[in-house]
Formats: sequence, structure tokens, C-alpha cells
Amino acid sequence: MPELPEVEVVRRGVEPYCGEWVIDSVEVFDSRALKRHPGPVEDFIQLLTGTTLQGALRRGKFLWFPLSRDGTDAGRALLCHLGMSGQLLLGESAEQFGPLLRVALSLRHPDGRDMMIGFVDQRLFGSLAIDALVDTGVTHPAGHGGEDPRIPSQAAHIARDPLDPHSDDKALAARLRARRTGIKRALLDQGLISGVGNIYADEALWATKLHYDYPSDRLRPAVVRELLANVRDVFSRALQEGGTSFDWQYVNVNGQSGYFSQSLNAYGQNGRPCPRCGRTIVREPFMNRSSFRCPRCQPRPRQRVS
Repeated sequence: MPELPEVEVVRRGVEPYCGEWVIDSVEVFDSRALKRHPGPVEDFIQLLTGTTLQGALRRGKFLWFPLSRDGTDAGRALLCHLGMSGQLLLGESAEQFGPLLRVALSLRHPDGRDMMIGFVDQRLFGSLAIDALVDTGVTHPAGHGGEDPRIPSQAAHIARDPLDPHSDDKALAARLRARRTGIKRALLDQGLISGVGNIYADEALWATKLHYDYPSDRLRPAVVRELLANVRDVFSRALQEGGTSFDWQYVNVNGQSGYFSQSLNAYGQNGRPCPRCGRTIVREPFMNRSSFRCPRCQPRPRQRVS
């Protein structure tokens, strides 16, 4: 958490403040929020002050904002990863973001309006960084929300996500079936398919009637196509409801919660009846976290991954 739908909601919230608003000043209240920045705090502040966010792009769970200075492309971007509890919030002053504010960007519009973007993070697994934009070797846009084929170097290893119009389903299906691992582990591999986390993996697997430990190399092509379609479907429905919020750790840029938690069929539903067959949803340990499934709809595979 947050996963692709939540990050996309944040991207859409920040996007209107790109293109004209100049970063007037930068305040760093906790340097741990810059752990992925390749330089000291002073370097981050110097590189960012006086620049303009030229757009808001996303690939999987990564957000980035290409920078320009005095109308000239800087060749760099402000890279953001929200981690487990990171938030990008809009406001007017640092005081309104509370004690967990780590970084504040003060922006000014040519017409004199002021606003602030605050990076708030409780667990400090998220981060901001100024990163070089690198060539991807293709002409397709590198991320959703812009046309630039360049991508921040720290996100270059991340695969395209299922909502990316340039994602190649045939190639992705082949890579999935080439893995000798459980299907949920494959879905969580951001180098294979980005944006999917624990919540939406469980929801897509429930919709496809697959156990999380079903060997990915035994999946029939038709089942892989169905699974990918279900990943897209759950992402799209979550976006319509503003993402999934279980607590205050995920909110949109205006501090509002998403409501997709009310539409979940499997994740977090242990002890409740399966919406499809009525059997009780169970919760099981998985990779230092939990998986939720219906024992009847998603039976254990006869051959499990060793």
C-alpha cells in the first residue's frame, strides 16, 4: 500500500499544478525522506528550487515529475515513491500537514497564487529524489500521463503496468509462464508486471479462481489472459472509487479516503462468506504478509511450488 490505483489517484491530483507553477522554495524536515536522492539535502534543495514540474507521470507505483528551469528541459525529474504510508498532499502552509511532514515544496503561479505540496510519511519507507532521466530505447511514452519516452534511472528496471496501453500482453504472458514460482509471487514482481501489490493480487486471483501458490509455469494461456483482464478490471474499478483506504495512511492529495475497500471480495474479508459461493474466506500467511482466498473457489493446487 499504496498500489497502482492509489498512486494514479495521487498523480491525477498533482497534475493540475504542473506546467506553470514554479517551485519557490523547498524545506526538508527529515532527511530520511531523501534516502534515494544521490546527494546531500542541500543538493536536493538547490536542484529543485526555481524549477517547474513539467508533468506528472506514473509507471506502476512510481511517480515522477520532469523538471524544467526557465523554460529549458533540465534532463532530471522529481521522483516519488510512496512506500507503505507516503502521501503527497496539497495545502497552503506546512502547519496544516501535521507532525509527519517530511518535505514541503512551496509553489507560485505567475498570477500570484501560492500553494504547497507536502510529502507526509509515517513509516519513512517512501522517498523523494532528484534523478536523471534516461533513454528507454523506445519511442513510446515511458509512463502514464505524458509523452516523454525517458524514465528516471531508479525506475528503469520497473516493468510496464497492465493499464499501460503499450504493455504487451503476449510477451507478459510468456514471461509469466516461464517463471517457476507461485502465481502471486510472480504478480508481485515489479520487474515482471508493475503496480500490483497484495490487495489487488488477491482480488484478481479470486476473480480468476486461482490459488496464490498455483505454479505460474502450469497456467494455460487462456487462464493467463483471464488473469490479466481481471487485474485490469480490479484496477479500473478501484480507480473509480478513489483507491482503497483501510486507515488514514492512504488518502488522496486533498486528504480524502478511497472507498474501494467496501467492494473487496477477498482481501481483508476473512471470516466472511465468499460473494460467489458462500464459503468462508480464509486468511493465510504469505511472504511475511497475508493472503486471502476462498477455499472452494481457489483450492490448493495438487502440485505446489517448492
